[in-house]
Amino acid sequence: MTVDACSRRALLAGLAAVLLPVPAAARPLDTLAAAGTLSIAVYRDFAPWSWRDAGGTLKGIDVDLGTALAAALRLKAQFTDFLADESVDDDLRNMVWRGPLIGGSACDLMMHVPTDRRFALTVDRCVIGAAYAREGFAIACGPGADCEVPPPQWAGKRLAAELDSIPDIWLSGSFAGVLRGQVSHHLSGAAALAALIAGKADVAMASKAQIDHALANNAAPHIKRRTGPIPALPSPGWDVGLAVKDDSRDLADALEAVMERFAGDGTLDRIFAPYGVTRTAPLGNG
Repeated sequence: MTVDACSRRALLAGLAAVLLPVPAAARPLDTLAAAGTLSIAVYRDFAPWSWRDAGGTLKGIDVDLGTALAAALRLKAQFTDFLADESVDDDLRNMVWRGPLIGGSACDLMMHVPTDRRFALTVDRCVIGAAYAREGFAIACGPGADCEVPPPQWAGKRLAAELDSIPDIWLSGSFAGVLRGQVSHHLSGAAALAALIAGKADVAMASKAQIDHALANNAAPHIKRRTGPIPALPSPGWDVGLAVKDDSRDLADALEAVMERFAGDGTLDRIFAPYGVTRTAPLGNG
């Protein structure tokens, strides 16, 4: 190997050491208690779970629940809202066990993580559990569409969904793609529902919680939701819970115990209610 090659390799190694973040050190319960804070990661622009209102205040189900969890541990909640990356794996890497490449740091806790056991087993840097709700997809329709008909009969209707989401894929790709050219793409499920409520779409597909929230917080008696099953839907629903770093298992155990208490004493239902969302209990943590 030449001197130049050695020097180049040493330079690259040095740059990597400077530019790549060191994996976050865990903060076990005694460290958290000494600091008095619990740092919590929530998704950005993700109503009704977490979003900022017109004044910039962070709000939502996950924000209120995170605040309650911190209080139960006698800690003060500190929130970081972040844009979703390409996968939940990326989000966990950026927000829990390593930290973002540019700016910011890892958090003690991340909200709204799928608790599917097969997925959890692939993420060895995190402990995932404490499921608090079950999510799924739903469909809402304006007066220009019959919500209960077989979906191919929506041919010619204006359809709305979040870009590159499962609703987008389902509307565009199911039934031999007969509806593909009618789908308008939006930045979020909430934005797709806003288009429906404003009369700019006839059918919108989003998560159940997003539809609950949109219809509860808008004067939209003209909007109906589909009550029948959604055919050929690839997702039967999923439980959501919490994630902490793999060596913060005492924190994970404490959060699990608090969440069980919140489920039993009605705290979870009371947190969901102001957002118009009827909480569906999770099937389990696996």
